[in-house]
Amino acid sequence: MNDLPRELYRTEQSRELDRLAIEVYGIPAYTLMERAGRVAYRVLRRCWPQARRICIVCGGGNNAGDGYVVARFALRDGLTVRVLTLVDPERLQGAAGTAAKAYLELARTEPFTAEALGEAEVIVDALLGTGLDRPVEGRFAQAIAAINARHLPVLAVDIPSGIHGDTGQILGLAIGASVTPTFIALKQGLFTGAAPDCTGEVIFGDLEVPPAVLIGIEPAARRITAADVNPHLAPRQRTAHKGRFGHVLVVGGDRGMGGAVRLAAEAACRLGAGLVSAATRAEHIAPILAARPEIMCRAVAGPEDLEPLLARATVVVLGPGLGSSTWSQALFERCVAFDGPLVIDADGLNRLAQAPPRRGAWVLTPHPGEAGRLLGCSAAEVQADRFAAVAALQSRWGGVVVLKGAGSLIRSPALTWLCDRGNPGMASGGMGDVLSGVVGGLLAQGLNCEAAAVSGVWLHARAADQAAGDGARGLLATDLFEPLRRLANPK
Repeated sequence: MNDLPRELYRTEQSRELDRLAIEVYGIPAYTLMERAGRVAYRVLRRCWPQARRICIVCGGGNNAGDGYVVARFALRDGLTVRVLTLVDPERLQGAAGTAAKAYLELARTEPFTAEALGEAEVIVDALLGTGLDRPVEGRFAQAIAAINARHLPVLAVDIPSGIHGDTGQILGLAIGASVTPTFIALKQGLFTGAAPDCTGEVIFGDLEVPPAVLIGIEPAARRITAADVNPHLAPRQRTAHKGRFGHVLVVGGDRGMGGAVRLAAEAACRLGAGLVSAATRAEHIAPILAARPEIMCRAVAGPEDLEPLLARATVVVLGPGLGSSTWSQALFERCVAFDGPLVIDADGLNRLAQAPPRRGAWVLTPHPGEAGRLLGCSAAEVQADRFAAVAALQSRWGGVVVLKGAGSLIRSPALTWLCDRGNPGMASGGMGDVLSGVVGGLLAQGLNCEAAAVSGVWLHARAADQAAGDGARGLLATDLFEPLRRLANPK
């Protein structure tokens, strides 16, 4: 992945940054458009250096203007260029009108038809841009469908047409791009929701806008990077001992679900917790000990059996395989009264939705379905605006909330974080249990809830990327343990 800024912005903030660059810093709008087109064209040539036949599909507004600049550069490089329009270029105004006129002085355009895509080797999407806020319809929808049906490489200028710049949702249908160069500010919607299926590689161009433009505009979110995580993973002193690194208690594993407890507990071990205990059904003790003897296992028949374990625990991870029995309800009620940090996942979150306490020192890790139950809505409504959903979860439940999924979001009282690492291989059983154990292991070593959640999500995703190797299909939760150990010890 190319080097991207950490800061993410909403589309209205991006427009304000454009305005400041033009009105305060004196960069003409057409100069910015020329720079954007140049960046996009350079990306095109870098990605497909052998391509000679380029088709640019232009709509209206500034996104189309960028497309006309790309077309002009391609034409001057001797490529075979075809510009297909859905808006008459003579109708374009401002910088976009200037860009269209400059191209028309060199060549002609054609009205868009599917057949006109012809023998293109690469298609440039300059249809809609970031201003889209309603479902794509009519000729634009037909154009997007026709482009996608060609199954050709596509470069999307700034954002794939049809993607909402704030939420990452597909508004009806969207371009499936191979690469998306984006400019001045990273749009938060490029990295979550449905957008990761449509953007391909995201490449950033600052268009030589002074960094001072960003002063005073608080980012809407931040991408997690190694610089946010590695300072929490400093080498240990040679005199360190296990008592300094906390004691994680994992509670869960109703009948038939002991594996979830084992996964969470081992993940806490791999992240460096000093001691890890598992409180579970008696029948799970022998299999867990056989697989990982470092985990201290205790059979618990009811909440009274938890008392000595809670007295020694630094952190409780509640929920992996907890189930929905009266046994699980009793354990849940006792654990949410624990006076130390809590991580609640899986069935613990389903219990939480039914009996809502609120506190500060916990990390909740729902997937969209669990998030919907916590908010009293559907998973689809959560996915429609993941940023709004994670903010609502944190406001309602307190603490720190991790909304899992492609482009996982972490919301603390002060800030939203986004993780753009990870891969589809993580769509398999047990991955969430590993994440809850990772976060618990970091909490046990003294990280606060925000730092543990941010670091844990990033480490979990990076470990999955390393474990996936040449392919994501068939990735298992246990495959993450070795890369997690390596990542927990940065060089």
